[in-house]
Amino acid sequence: MTATRESVLAALKNVKDPGTGDDIVSAGVTRGLNVEGGTVRFVLEIDPAKSKAYEPVLAEAQEAVRGVTGVTEVSAVLTAHSAKAPPDLKAKAKPAEPQGPQRVPGVDHIIAIASGKGGVGKSTVSANLACALAAEGRRVGLLDADVYGPSQPRMLGVSGRPASPDGKTILPMRNHGVTMMSLGLMTNEDQAVVWRGPMLMGALQQMLMQVQWGALDVLIVDLPPGTGDVQMTLAQKAHVDGAIIVSTPQDVALLDARKGIDMFNQLKVPVLGMIENMSTHICSNCGHEEHVFGHGGVAAEAQKMGVPLLAEVPLHIDIRMASDGGAPIVVSKPDAPQSQAFRDIARVLVAQGVA
Repeated sequence: MTATRESVLAALKNVKDPGTGDDIVSAGVTRGLNVEGGTVRFVLEIDPAKSKAYEPVLAEAQEAVRGVTGVTEVSAVLTAHSAKAPPDLKAKAKPAEPQGPQRVPGVDHIIAIASGKGGVGKSTVSANLACALAAEGRRVGLLDADVYGPSQPRMLGVSGRPASPDGKTILPMRNHGVTMMSLGLMTNEDQAVVWRGPMLMGALQQMLMQVQWGALDVLIVDLPPGTGDVQMTLAQKAHVDGAIIVSTPQDVALLDARKGIDMFNQLKVPVLGMIENMSTHICSNCGHEEHVFGHGGVAAEAQKMGVPLLAEVPLHIDIRMASDGGAPIVVSKPDAPQSQAFRDIARVLVAQGVA
């Protein structure tokens, strides 16, 4: 039995924080928890003046995690609060002077995952595609640019607050072989981001240029739905190798998908193809196939627009449960039929030289 994020958190909740009397998870001391196979890594972020008091707490936390079924290795450290870290994206949201698209340092390719309409599964596709590319041996980053609804921390099973050693450079999080940054890591899960366009533009530029992405073959950018400031800023400030449009088959979604394709055409960003998500549902009891949202609409639209149809992804509860559980289905069930569509897309992108 492998260790899970939930079982590790439950163990850590048995360790008390000497400063507040709460457990170290509720007290907000535990940061950067990463559960990968049997290896668990986390940080206790504390007041530097209390480092002595927390040394036995660190030892107790490590021992508690070692007792979790499936844990084979524990790596934990104490780190002190920094007056400079992490950068306040909202406070520094003034955009830089206009300039042409630039390469993100260390990043070979950028692929934007977009949708004209919300709720079509764009973020689920982004997370699974990133993990599928990592499974193909690529060095992958995932930027959650859906600032109003950042969901990648939950989908990739990442929590904690990114560190910033100098108050300028942001250290991203990592799980399932994917390096990830999201505004959701800088805010509480239930906290609304109430920002105007200039703030969004500044935050996106910081997450692109001030995050220490390292050497990446490809950076997947999970965009918000629609055709707004974030999409325009990405295309104008960064060299984007291509965009993938996600849509469900019904006409209402396709109306907005057309607008997304037109937007990228205007921004001079190549459209690499379309994905029909929630394409078909097969009953787990009787095997009956049902096209809940219709079928073939995206294929017809892709042919009409002159772009490839990259995949038809089924509507399946395992995909939803895997994403909610912090391990996309490509990771949790790599051999499942539902995973193959994402693996196929990844192989196509690698073969095309854009990932």
